[in-house]
Amino acid sequence: MTITMSDQDRKIWAGVLSHLRSEHPALCRHWFDDLIPLGVQGGTFGVRVDSPIRRDYLLRNALDGFNDSMRTVTGQLLPVRFLTPDEPWGSDQAKPKTPLGEPKPDAEPRHGPTPTNVAGHNRRHDDHAPNQTPMTGTDRAPSGLPRREPAMAHIASERDRLGGPDALPINPDYTFEHFVQGNHNQLAYAAARAVAENPGHAYNPLFVYGDVGLGKTHLLQAICLSLMESRPGMRMLYVSCDGFVTRFMTSVQSGRMPEFRHMFRDVDMLVIDDIQFLANRDHTQEEFFHTFNALYQAKKQIVLSSDAAPDEIPDLEARLVSRFNWGLVTDIKRPGFETRVEILKRKSAMRGQALPTDVAEEIARLFVSNIRELEGAITRLQIVAAVKKEPITLALAREALSDHLPPSEHKPPTIDAIIETVADYFQIKRTDILGKRKLRSVARPRQIAMYLARETTNLSFEEIGIHFGGRDHTTVMHAVAKIRDLKGDTPDVNLAIEAISARLSLAV
Repeated sequence: MTITMSDQDRKIWAGVLSHLRSEHPALCRHWFDDLIPLGVQGGTFGVRVDSPIRRDYLLRNALDGFNDSMRTVTGQLLPVRFLTPDEPWGSDQAKPKTPLGEPKPDAEPRHGPTPTNVAGHNRRHDDHAPNQTPMTGTDRAPSGLPRREPAMAHIASERDRLGGPDALPINPDYTFEHFVQGNHNQLAYAAARAVAENPGHAYNPLFVYGDVGLGKTHLLQAICLSLMESRPGMRMLYVSCDGFVTRFMTSVQSGRMPEFRHMFRDVDMLVIDDIQFLANRDHTQEEFFHTFNALYQAKKQIVLSSDAAPDEIPDLEARLVSRFNWGLVTDIKRPGFETRVEILKRKSAMRGQALPTDVAEEIARLFVSNIRELEGAITRLQIVAAVKKEPITLALAREALSDHLPPSEHKPPTIDAIIETVADYFQIKRTDILGKRKLRSVARPRQIAMYLARETTNLSFEEIGIHFGGRDHTTVMHAVAKIRDLKGDTPDVNLAIEAISARLSLAV
Protein backbone atom coordinates (compact mmCIF):
# COMPACT_ATOMS: atom_id res chain seq x y z
CA MET A 1 0.00 0.00 0.00
CA THR A 2 1.04 3.64 -0.45
CA ILE A 3 2.00 5.46 2.72
CA THR A 4 0.98 9.11 2.86
CA MET A 5 3.11 11.31 5.10
CA SER A 6 2.27 14.73 6.40
CA ASP A 7 4.53 17.74 5.92
CA GLN A 8 5.17 17.57 9.65
CA ASP A 9 6.47 14.00 9.33
CA ARG A 10 8.81 15.05 6.54
CA LYS A 11 10.14 17.91 8.63
CA ILE A 12 10.70 15.53 11.53
CA TRP A 13 12.69 13.13 9.36
CA ALA A 14 14.82 15.91 7.87
CA GLY A 15 15.56 17.13 11.38
CA VAL A 16 16.48 13.63 12.55
CA LEU A 17 19.02 13.18 9.74
CA SER A 18 20.43 16.65 10.36
CA HIS A 19 20.79 15.95 14.10
CA LEU A 20 22.43 12.59 13.40
CA ARG A 21 25.02 14.14 11.11
CA SER A 22 25.88 16.88 13.57
CA GLU A 23 25.73 14.97 16.87
CA HIS A 24 26.40 11.35 15.83
CA PRO A 25 28.65 11.65 12.76
CA ALA A 26 30.37 8.32 13.37
CA LEU A 27 27.05 6.50 12.97
CA CYS A 28 26.17 8.01 9.63
CA ARG A 29 26.56 6.08 6.38
CA HIS A 30 26.18 7.24 2.79
CA TRP A 31 23.13 5.00 2.31
CA PHE A 32 21.13 6.77 5.02
CA ASP A 33 19.80 8.96 2.19
CA ASP A 34 18.16 5.82 0.78
CA LEU A 35 16.08 5.28 3.94
CA ILE A 36 12.38 5.96 3.36
CA PRO A 37 10.44 7.63 6.20
CA LEU A 38 6.91 6.28 6.69
CA GLY A 39 5.65 8.70 9.31
CA VAL A 40 4.04 8.09 12.69
CA GLN A 41 1.80 5.09 13.33
CA GLY A 42 0.86 3.60 16.67
CA GLY A 43 3.32 5.66 18.68
CA THR A 44 6.38 4.87 16.52
CA PHE A 45 8.06 6.49 13.54
CA GLY A 46 8.47 3.99 10.73
CA VAL A 47 11.49 3.93 8.44
CA ARG A 48 11.74 1.60 5.44
CA VAL A 49 15.14 -0.03 4.83
CA ASP A 50 15.97 -1.72 1.53
CA SER A 51 17.44 -4.94 2.97
CA PRO A 52 17.36 -7.06 6.15
CA ILE A 53 21.15 -6.73 6.48
CA ARG A 54 21.00 -2.95 6.57
CA ARG A 55 17.99 -3.05 8.89
CA ASP A 56 19.82 -5.30 11.35
CA TYR A 57 22.93 -3.11 11.11
CA LEU A 58 20.81 -0.10 12.08
CA LEU A 59 19.29 -1.99 15.00
CA ARG A 60 22.67 -3.07 16.32
CA ASN A 61 24.63 0.11 15.77
CA ALA A 62 22.41 3.13 15.23
CA LEU A 63 19.09 2.60 17.04
CA ASP A 64 20.11 4.67 20.07
CA GLY A 65 21.37 7.48 17.84
CA PHE A 66 18.15 7.59 15.81
CA ASN A 67 16.00 7.50 18.94
CA ASP A 68 18.06 10.28 20.52
CA SER A 69 17.69 12.40 17.39
CA MET A 70 13.96 11.70 17.20
CA ARG A 71 13.53 12.63 20.87
CA THR A 72 15.52 15.84 20.36
CA VAL A 73 13.60 16.89 17.25
CA THR A 74 10.09 16.05 18.50
CA GLY A 75 10.51 16.55 22.22
CA GLN A 76 8.70 13.22 22.73
CA LEU A 77 9.63 9.62 23.37
CA LEU A 78 8.86 8.55 19.81
CA PRO A 79 10.96 5.47 19.00
CA VAL A 80 12.09 4.69 15.48
CA ARG A 81 11.03 1.40 13.90
CA PHE A 82 13.05 0.04 10.97
CA LEU A 83 11.19 -2.17 8.50
CA THR A 84 12.34 -4.21 5.52
CA PRO A 85 10.43 -3.95 2.20
CA ASP A 86 8.18 -6.93 3.00
CA GLU A 87 7.21 -5.89 6.54
CA PRO A 88 3.75 -4.31 6.96
CA TRP A 89 3.18 -0.79 8.19
CA GLY A 90 0.09 1.22 9.00
CA SER A 91 -3.27 -0.47 8.63
CA ASP A 92 -1.63 -3.50 6.97
CA GLN A 93 0.28 -4.05 10.19
CA ALA A 94 -2.93 -4.46 12.15
CA LYS A 95 -4.77 -6.51 9.51
CA PRO A 96 -2.51 -9.03 7.79
CA LYS A 97 -3.97 -10.44 4.62
CA THR A 98 -4.50 -14.03 3.50
CA PRO A 99 -2.90 -15.30 0.28
CA LEU A 100 -6.16 -14.31 -1.47
CA GLY A 101 -5.81 -10.76 -0.25
CA GLU A 102 -8.72 -10.83 2.18
CA PRO A 103 -8.14 -9.29 5.63
CA LYS A 104 -8.25 -11.57 8.65
CA PRO A 105 -9.84 -9.44 11.38
CA ASP A 106 -9.26 -11.98 14.14
CA ALA A 107 -5.66 -12.84 13.23
CA GLU A 108 -2.82 -11.76 15.44
CA PRO A 109 -0.31 -9.62 13.53
CA ARG A 110 2.90 -11.37 12.68
CA HIS A 111 5.40 -9.01 14.18
CA GLY A 112 8.97 -9.61 13.18
CA PRO A 113 11.31 -9.74 10.18
CA THR A 114 11.42 -12.30 7.44
CA PRO A 115 13.92 -15.03 8.38
CA THR A 116 17.22 -14.83 6.50
CA ASN A 117 20.04 -17.25 6.00
CA VAL A 118 22.88 -15.90 8.14
CA ALA A 119 23.74 -16.98 11.68
CA GLY A 120 21.58 -15.20 14.18
CA HIS A 121 19.01 -14.42 11.49
CA ASN A 122 17.86 -17.91 10.55
CA ARG A 123 15.08 -18.27 13.11
CA ARG A 124 11.64 -16.76 13.59
CA HIS A 125 12.62 -13.75 15.65
CA ASP A 126 9.13 -13.39 17.00
CA ASP A 127 9.81 -16.63 18.88
CA HIS A 128 12.19 -14.59 21.04
CA ALA A 129 9.79 -11.72 21.65
CA PRO A 130 6.47 -13.28 22.66
CA ASN A 131 5.23 -10.10 24.33
CA GLN A 132 5.95 -7.84 21.39
CA THR A 133 2.90 -6.11 19.97
CA PRO A 134 2.49 -2.94 17.92
CA MET A 135 1.23 0.16 19.65
CA THR A 136 -2.25 1.26 18.72
CA GLY A 137 -4.48 4.15 19.65
CA THR A 138 -5.42 2.39 22.86
CA ASP A 139 -1.78 2.58 24.00
CA ARG A 140 -1.96 6.30 24.54
CA ALA A 141 -1.98 8.19 27.80
CA PRO A 142 -4.80 10.65 28.52
CA SER A 143 -2.59 13.41 27.14
CA GLY A 144 -2.60 11.76 23.74
CA LEU A 145 1.11 10.96 23.84
CA PRO A 146 2.32 7.34 23.61
CA ARG A 147 2.63 5.52 26.91
CA ARG A 148 6.26 5.19 27.90
CA GLU A 149 6.23 1.56 28.99
CA PRO A 150 5.10 0.07 25.63
CA ALA A 151 7.50 2.36 23.78
CA MET A 152 10.49 1.24 25.84
CA ALA A 153 9.39 -2.39 25.54
CA HIS A 154 9.30 -1.88 21.79
CA ILE A 155 12.90 -0.65 21.76
CA ALA A 156 14.07 -3.63 23.78
CA SER A 157 12.16 -6.06 21.61
CA GLU A 158 13.85 -4.70 18.48
CA ARG A 159 17.18 -5.89 19.83
CA ASP A 160 15.73 -9.24 20.86
CA ARG A 161 14.85 -9.93 17.26
CA LEU A 162 18.51 -10.10 16.21
CA GLY A 163 19.33 -13.56 17.54
CA GLY A 164 21.47 -15.18 20.23
CA PRO A 165 24.76 -14.05 21.69
CA ASP A 166 26.82 -16.41 19.52
CA ALA A 167 25.71 -14.77 16.26
CA LEU A 168 27.94 -12.38 14.36
CA PRO A 169 26.29 -9.38 12.71
CA ILE A 170 26.86 -8.67 9.03
CA ASN A 171 28.09 -5.16 8.24
CA PRO A 172 26.46 -3.93 5.00
CA ASP A 173 29.55 -1.83 4.30
CA TYR A 174 31.76 -4.93 4.09
CA THR A 175 31.24 -5.63 0.40
CA PHE A 176 33.83 -6.52 -2.22
CA GLU A 177 33.28 -3.11 -3.80
CA HIS A 178 34.35 -1.38 -0.58
CA PHE A 179 37.44 -3.56 -0.08
CA VAL A 180 40.62 -1.69 -1.02
CA GLN A 181 43.11 -3.91 -2.82
CA GLY A 182 46.88 -3.66 -2.61
CA ASN A 183 49.97 -5.81 -2.83
CA HIS A 184 49.35 -6.88 0.74
CA ASN A 185 45.98 -8.55 0.11
CA GLN A 186 45.55 -9.28 -3.61
CA LEU A 187 45.64 -13.06 -3.35
CA ALA A 188 43.22 -13.15 -0.41
CA TYR A 189 40.82 -10.85 -2.26
CA ALA A 190 40.95 -12.87 -5.47
CA ALA A 191 40.39 -16.12 -3.56
CA ALA A 192 37.40 -14.66 -1.68
CA ARG A 193 35.84 -13.51 -4.96
CA ALA A 194 36.36 -16.97 -6.45
CA VAL A 195 34.64 -18.60 -3.46
CA ALA A 196 31.71 -16.20 -3.75
CA GLU A 197 31.34 -17.06 -7.44
CA ASN A 198 31.75 -20.82 -7.07
CA PRO A 199 31.27 -21.93 -3.45
CA GLY A 200 32.31 -25.46 -2.56
CA HIS A 201 34.53 -25.82 -5.61
CA ALA A 202 36.92 -22.87 -6.08
CA TYR A 203 38.92 -23.09 -2.84
CA ASN A 204 37.64 -25.34 -0.10
CA PRO A 205 38.44 -24.59 2.60
CA LEU A 206 39.55 -20.98 2.23
CA PHE A 207 41.80 -20.05 5.15
CA VAL A 208 42.69 -16.36 5.53
CA TYR A 209 45.16 -15.28 8.21
CA GLY A 210 46.87 -12.09 9.33
CA ASP A 211 47.25 -9.67 12.23
CA VAL A 212 44.31 -7.95 13.90
CA GLY A 213 42.53 -5.23 11.94
CA LEU A 214 43.86 -5.95 8.45
CA GLY A 215 40.60 -6.89 6.71
CA LYS A 216 40.02 -10.60 7.31
CA THR A 217 36.52 -10.08 8.66
CA HIS A 218 35.72 -7.73 5.78
CA LEU A 219 36.53 -10.47 3.27
CA LEU A 220 34.53 -13.10 5.14
CA GLN A 221 31.49 -10.86 5.28
CA ALA A 222 31.92 -9.82 1.64
CA ILE A 223 31.61 -13.49 0.67
CA CYS A 224 28.40 -13.77 2.72
CA LEU A 225 26.91 -10.58 1.29
CA SER A 226 27.76 -11.54 -2.28
CA LEU A 227 26.17 -14.98 -1.95
CA MET A 228 23.09 -13.60 -0.20
CA GLU A 229 22.52 -11.45 -3.27
CA SER A 230 23.39 -14.01 -5.94
CA ARG A 231 21.97 -17.09 -4.17
CA PRO A 232 19.26 -15.91 -1.78
CA GLY A 233 18.20 -19.47 -0.94
CA MET A 234 21.65 -20.55 0.16
CA ARG A 235 21.94 -21.67 3.79
CA MET A 236 24.99 -20.12 5.41
CA LEU A 237 26.20 -19.89 8.97
CA TYR A 238 28.60 -17.13 10.05
CA VAL A 239 29.86 -17.32 13.64
CA SER A 240 32.95 -16.66 15.69
CA CYS A 241 35.03 -19.54 16.97
CA ASP A 242 34.01 -18.49 20.46
CA GLY A 243 30.38 -18.82 19.37
CA PHE A 244 31.05 -22.33 18.08
CA VAL A 245 32.78 -23.30 21.33
CA THR A 246 30.06 -21.80 23.52
CA ARG A 247 27.26 -23.45 21.56
CA PHE A 248 29.09 -26.79 21.70
CA MET A 249 29.57 -26.67 25.47
CA THR A 250 25.96 -25.62 26.05
CA SER A 251 24.70 -28.41 23.80
CA VAL A 252 26.80 -31.03 25.58
CA GLN A 253 25.58 -29.89 29.00
CA SER A 254 21.93 -29.81 27.93
CA GLY A 255 22.05 -33.05 25.94
CA ARG A 256 21.10 -31.30 22.70
CA MET A 257 23.97 -32.39 20.44
CA PRO A 258 21.67 -33.47 17.57
CA GLU A 259 20.43 -29.87 17.35
CA PHE A 260 24.02 -28.59 17.45
CA ARG A 261 25.09 -30.88 14.60
CA HIS A 262 22.06 -29.95 12.57
CA MET A 263 22.86 -26.27 13.04
CA PHE A 264 26.49 -26.53 11.91
CA ARG A 265 26.39 -29.35 9.38
CA ASP A 266 23.14 -28.86 7.50
CA VAL A 267 24.33 -25.71 5.77
CA ASP A 268 25.72 -24.83 2.36
CA MET A 269 28.52 -22.68 3.78
CA LEU A 270 30.12 -22.44 7.21
CA VAL A 271 32.14 -19.30 7.98
CA ILE A 272 34.07 -19.09 11.25
CA ASP A 273 36.10 -16.08 12.38
CA ASP A 274 39.18 -16.44 14.64
CA ILE A 275 39.49 -20.20 14.39
CA GLN A 276 42.74 -20.03 16.41
CA PHE A 277 40.62 -20.12 19.56
CA LEU A 278 40.13 -23.84 19.03
CA ALA A 279 43.59 -24.27 20.55
CA ASN A 280 43.74 -26.21 23.84
CA ARG A 281 40.14 -27.44 23.45
CA ASP A 282 40.43 -31.16 22.79
CA HIS A 283 36.74 -32.08 22.82
CA THR A 284 35.76 -29.05 20.73
CA GLN A 285 38.50 -29.84 18.21
CA GLU A 286 37.15 -33.38 17.97
CA GLU A 287 33.66 -32.10 17.19
CA PHE A 288 34.92 -29.54 14.69
CA PHE A 289 36.98 -32.25 12.97
CA HIS A 290 33.82 -34.24 12.30
CA THR A 291 31.90 -31.11 11.32
CA PHE A 292 34.63 -30.20 8.85
CA ASN A 293 34.63 -33.69 7.34
CA ALA A 294 30.85 -33.76 6.97
CA LEU A 295 30.79 -30.42 5.16
CA TYR A 296 33.83 -31.12 3.00
CA GLN A 297 32.59 -34.50 1.85
CA ALA A 298 29.25 -32.93 0.94
CA LYS A 299 31.14 -30.27 -1.09
CA LYS A 300 29.88 -27.50 1.15
CA GLN A 301 32.03 -24.37 1.41
CA ILE A 302 34.16 -23.75 4.51
CA VAL A 303 35.75 -20.33 5.13
CA LEU A 304 38.01 -19.72 8.13
CA SER A 305 40.06 -16.82 9.45
CA SER A 306 42.87 -16.75 11.98
CA ASP A 307 45.65 -14.54 13.28
CA ALA A 308 48.20 -17.20 12.29
CA ALA A 309 48.77 -19.81 9.59
CA PRO A 310 47.39 -23.29 10.41
CA ASP A 311 50.77 -24.80 11.28
CA GLU A 312 51.56 -21.83 13.54
CA ILE A 313 48.47 -22.14 15.76
CA PRO A 314 49.67 -23.65 19.05
CA ASP A 315 48.09 -26.85 20.37
CA LEU A 316 46.02 -27.43 17.24
CA GLU A 317 45.66 -31.09 16.30
CA ALA A 318 47.76 -32.18 13.33
CA ARG A 319 44.74 -33.63 11.55
CA LEU A 320 43.02 -30.23 11.67
CA VAL A 321 46.16 -28.47 10.44
CA SER A 322 46.26 -30.94 7.56
CA ARG A 323 42.64 -30.29 6.62
CA PHE A 324 43.00 -26.54 6.82
CA ASN A 325 45.78 -26.86 4.26
CA TRP A 326 43.63 -28.87 1.84
CA GLY A 327 42.29 -25.75 0.18
CA LEU A 328 43.97 -22.37 -0.08
CA VAL A 329 45.84 -20.72 2.79
CA THR A 330 46.51 -17.04 2.14
CA ASP A 331 47.60 -14.14 4.31
CA ILE A 332 46.90 -10.43 4.57
CA LYS A 333 49.76 -8.11 5.47
CA ARG A 334 49.87 -4.51 6.61
CA PRO A 335 48.79 -2.07 3.87
CA GLY A 336 51.37 0.25 2.33
CA PHE A 337 51.20 4.02 2.46
CA GLU A 338 49.27 4.57 -0.78
CA THR A 339 46.81 1.84 0.13
CA ARG A 340 46.24 3.40 3.55
CA VAL A 341 45.46 6.73 1.89
CA GLU A 342 42.89 5.05 -0.35
CA ILE A 343 41.40 3.16 2.61
CA LEU A 344 40.99 6.41 4.52
CA LYS A 345 39.26 8.10 1.60
CA ARG A 346 37.00 5.12 0.99
CA LYS A 347 36.04 4.71 4.66
CA SER A 348 35.32 8.41 5.00
CA ALA A 349 33.20 8.49 1.84
CA MET A 350 31.15 5.56 3.17
CA ARG A 351 30.30 7.80 6.12
CA GLY A 352 29.18 10.57 3.80
CA GLN A 353 32.28 12.70 4.39
CA ALA A 354 34.88 13.62 1.75
CA LEU A 355 38.42 13.51 3.15
CA PRO A 356 40.95 15.95 1.63
CA THR A 357 44.03 14.26 0.18
CA ASP A 358 46.50 16.08 2.42
CA VAL A 359 44.53 15.01 5.50
CA ALA A 360 44.39 11.40 4.33
CA GLU A 361 48.13 11.39 3.70
CA GLU A 362 48.84 12.86 7.12
CA ILE A 363 46.75 10.21 8.88
CA ALA A 364 48.30 7.48 6.72
CA ARG A 365 51.78 8.61 7.77
CA LEU A 366 50.85 8.54 11.45
CA PHE A 367 48.80 5.36 11.72
CA VAL A 368 50.51 2.37 10.15
CA SER A 369 49.63 -0.71 12.18
CA ASN A 370 46.17 -1.68 10.93
CA ILE A 371 42.91 -0.53 9.38
CA ARG A 372 41.13 -0.24 12.73
CA GLU A 373 43.56 2.51 13.71
CA LEU A 374 42.66 4.34 10.50
CA GLU A 375 38.94 3.99 11.20
CA GLY A 376 39.46 5.23 14.73
CA ALA A 377 41.29 8.27 13.42
CA ILE A 378 38.44 9.05 11.01
CA THR A 379 35.89 8.73 13.79
CA ARG A 380 37.84 11.04 16.08
CA LEU A 381 38.31 13.59 13.28
CA GLN A 382 34.63 13.59 12.33
CA ILE A 383 33.54 14.04 15.94
CA VAL A 384 35.92 16.97 16.51
CA ALA A 385 34.84 18.60 13.23
CA ALA A 386 31.18 18.23 14.23
CA VAL A 387 31.75 19.64 17.72
CA LYS A 388 33.76 22.59 16.42
CA LYS A 389 31.44 22.97 13.42
CA GLU A 390 34.48 23.36 11.18
CA PRO A 391 35.41 21.73 7.87
CA ILE A 392 38.01 18.98 7.95
CA THR A 393 41.41 20.50 7.24
CA LEU A 394 45.01 19.45 7.82
CA ALA A 395 45.29 21.80 10.80
CA LEU A 396 42.11 20.40 12.35
CA ALA A 397 43.32 16.83 11.78
CA ARG A 398 46.61 17.51 13.56
CA GLU A 399 44.77 19.10 16.46
CA ALA A 400 42.19 16.32 16.68
CA LEU A 401 44.70 13.49 16.59
CA SER A 402 47.54 14.98 18.62
CA ASP A 403 46.30 13.49 21.90
CA HIS A 404 45.17 10.16 20.44
CA LEU A 405 48.37 8.67 19.13
CA PRO A 406 49.31 5.16 20.26
CA PRO A 407 51.31 5.25 23.51
CA SER A 408 54.34 3.68 21.89
CA GLU A 409 55.31 6.89 20.05
CA HIS A 410 57.96 7.85 22.61
CA LYS A 411 59.81 4.52 22.54
CA PRO A 412 63.01 4.30 20.48
CA PRO A 413 62.43 2.35 17.26
CA THR A 414 64.14 -0.95 16.56
CA ILE A 415 66.38 -1.52 13.53
CA ASP A 416 63.79 -3.89 12.10
CA ALA A 417 61.08 -1.25 12.47
CA ILE A 418 63.26 1.32 10.71
CA ILE A 419 64.01 -1.00 7.80
CA GLU A 420 60.36 -2.05 7.43
CA THR A 421 59.12 1.56 7.55
CA VAL A 422 61.69 2.82 5.04
CA ALA A 423 60.87 -0.06 2.69
CA ASP A 424 57.15 0.70 3.06
CA TYR A 425 57.63 4.42 2.37
CA PHE A 426 59.71 3.89 -0.78
CA GLN A 427 57.64 0.88 -1.87
CA ILE A 428 60.64 -1.42 -2.13
CA LYS A 429 61.38 -4.77 -0.55
CA ARG A 430 63.16 -5.28 2.74
CA THR A 431 65.60 -7.57 0.92
CA ASP A 432 66.54 -4.67 -1.37
CA ILE A 433 67.66 -2.59 1.60
CA LEU A 434 69.68 -5.45 3.05
CA GLY A 435 71.02 -6.58 -0.32
CA LYS A 436 73.95 -5.43 -2.46
CA ARG A 437 72.13 -3.58 -5.25
CA LYS A 438 73.55 -0.11 -5.87
CA LEU A 439 70.75 1.41 -7.95
CA ARG A 440 69.87 4.91 -6.75
CA SER A 441 66.29 3.82 -6.14
CA VAL A 442 67.60 1.36 -3.56
CA ALA A 443 70.84 2.97 -2.37
CA ARG A 444 69.23 6.22 -1.22
CA PRO A 445 66.53 4.50 0.92
CA ARG A 446 69.28 2.28 2.38
CA GLN A 447 71.33 5.33 3.33
CA ILE A 448 68.27 6.99 4.91
CA ALA A 449 67.60 3.83 6.90
CA MET A 450 71.20 3.78 8.18
CA TYR A 451 71.00 7.48 9.03
CA LEU A 452 67.79 7.00 11.01
CA ALA A 453 69.26 3.98 12.77
CA ARG A 454 72.21 6.09 13.89
CA GLU A 455 70.04 9.07 14.92
CA THR A 456 67.32 7.20 16.80
CA THR A 457 69.15 4.28 18.44
CA ASN A 458 72.19 3.89 20.67
CA LEU A 459 73.84 1.38 18.34
CA SER A 460 77.38 1.88 17.07
CA PHE A 461 78.34 2.05 13.39
CA GLU A 462 79.61 -1.52 13.63
CA GLU A 463 76.35 -2.80 15.14
CA ILE A 464 74.25 -0.98 12.55
CA GLY A 465 76.37 -2.46 9.76
CA ILE A 466 75.71 -5.97 11.07
CA HIS A 467 71.94 -5.36 10.88
CA PHE A 468 72.25 -4.11 7.30
CA GLY A 469 73.51 -7.31 5.77
CA GLY A 470 76.90 -7.41 7.50
CA ARG A 471 78.24 -4.18 6.03
CA ASP A 472 81.48 -2.56 7.21
CA HIS A 473 81.21 0.28 9.70
CA THR A 474 82.79 2.70 7.19
CA THR A 475 79.86 2.11 4.83
CA VAL A 476 77.47 3.16 7.56
CA MET A 477 79.54 6.21 8.39
CA HIS A 478 79.50 7.26 4.74
CA ALA A 479 75.73 6.81 4.50
CA VAL A 480 75.07 8.87 7.63
CA ALA A 481 77.37 11.67 6.47
CA LYS A 482 75.76 11.67 3.01
CA ILE A 483 72.23 12.07 4.33
CA ARG A 484 73.31 14.77 6.79
CA ASP A 485 74.75 16.73 3.86
CA LEU A 486 71.61 16.26 1.76
CA LYS A 487 69.13 17.18 4.46
CA GLY A 488 69.49 20.92 4.16
CA ASP A 489 69.41 21.16 0.35
CA THR A 490 67.23 18.28 -0.85
CA PRO A 491 63.47 18.65 -0.21
CA ASP A 492 62.72 15.04 -1.17
CA VAL A 493 65.15 13.75 1.44
CA ASN A 494 63.75 16.08 4.10
CA LEU A 495 60.19 15.00 3.32
CA ALA A 496 61.13 11.33 3.43
CA ILE A 497 62.88 11.66 6.77
CA GLU A 498 60.01 13.61 8.31
CA ALA A 499 57.38 11.19 7.05
CA ILE A 500 59.31 8.07 8.07
CA SER A 501 60.07 9.57 11.48
CA ALA A 502 56.37 10.28 12.02
CA ARG A 503 55.49 6.70 11.16
CA LEU A 504 58.22 5.31 13.37
CA SER A 505 56.87 7.22 16.34
CA LEU A 506 53.77 5.01 16.10
CA ALA A 507 54.97 1.75 14.60
CA VAL A 508 57.27 0.50 17.35
